[in-house]
Amino acid sequence: MSYESKRADVSEQVELIADYACETGECPLWHPMESRLYWTDIPRGRMFRFDPVSRRHEQFYEGRPVGGFTIQSDGSLLLFMDCGTIAVWREGTLVEIVPHIQSELDSRFNDVIADPRGRVFCGTMSSDAHKGRLYRLELDGSLHLVLEEIGCPNGMAFTLDGKGFYFTDSFAREIYHFDYSVEDGKLSNQRVFARFGDALGLPDGATLDSEGRLWTALWDGGAVVRLGLAGEVESEVAIPTRKASSLTFGGSDYKDMYITTAGGNIRDVDGQFAGALFRKKCDVSGRPEFFSQVVVSAHRNHQE
Repeated sequence: MSYESKRADVSEQVELIADYACETGECPLWHPMESRLYWTDIPRGRMFRFDPVSRRHEQFYEGRPVGGFTIQSDGSLLLFMDCGTIAVWREGTLVEIVPHIQSELDSRFNDVIADPRGRVFCGTMSSDAHKGRLYRLELDGSLHLVLEEIGCPNGMAFTLDGKGFYFTDSFAREIYHFDYSVEDGKLSNQRVFARFGDALGLPDGATLDSEGRLWTALWDGGAVVRLGLAGEVESEVAIPTRKASSLTFGGSDYKDMYITTAGGNIRDVDGQFAGALFRKKCDVSGRPEFFSQVVVSAHRNHQE
């Protein structure tokens, strides 16, 4: 049976932007230097970009799975891939800065985020051998294990003052809040910020708006929601498919919310528009994500 939203006004809430029927569309990220939106289809190893001025969109990458990515301060993309590989991509050229992580050869990276100093927090998925982990990639390319025993590491965001860090474990149905030290990248004082019951779906990708409210995508919930300061649902944006996977703000005023979705391989279950990219015009604005500033030291360089 195909998914049908129970929200009557769903067609008025969001605009269909691009439909690549992504199996797991993820990691939407606004590129301010190019004024374009980038996103990925993780298991199929595809990446896309959209220019809202020309309304042109395209697939520009096909290769190994990219679980998440950041934008480097020089405009290139820092890709977090399978087997713990981290590489810089610039218009068809890949330069690996971390060839692999021995303990992650049976896993892949998932969600990632750059901090105010240009470090990157990057999560890896659970496998048969171990549960998920969260790493911190330093500016010199060194990796440091931060958290272990995570079901599914997901949506992350920094508070407006930079002193707090949100982190999602989708399988636990919880979003956590940590104290954050921008000086050394240390997390402390973990506590539960929000819990999600079965009816809401799993919390997935996340982003922060300019008023300091956290937004999260609801996998199997058919919506993205804005959370209050106590973790309660303040408002929601419905989408016409079951699996909202992630979201970000973009556009010249950062009032365009872009939402990725999953399920393009099972549209008979998840709906006609599963795996598409949507946009919502918002009253509240987002804020630019931080650039990563990891130094590139090539281990291997090849053309796609």
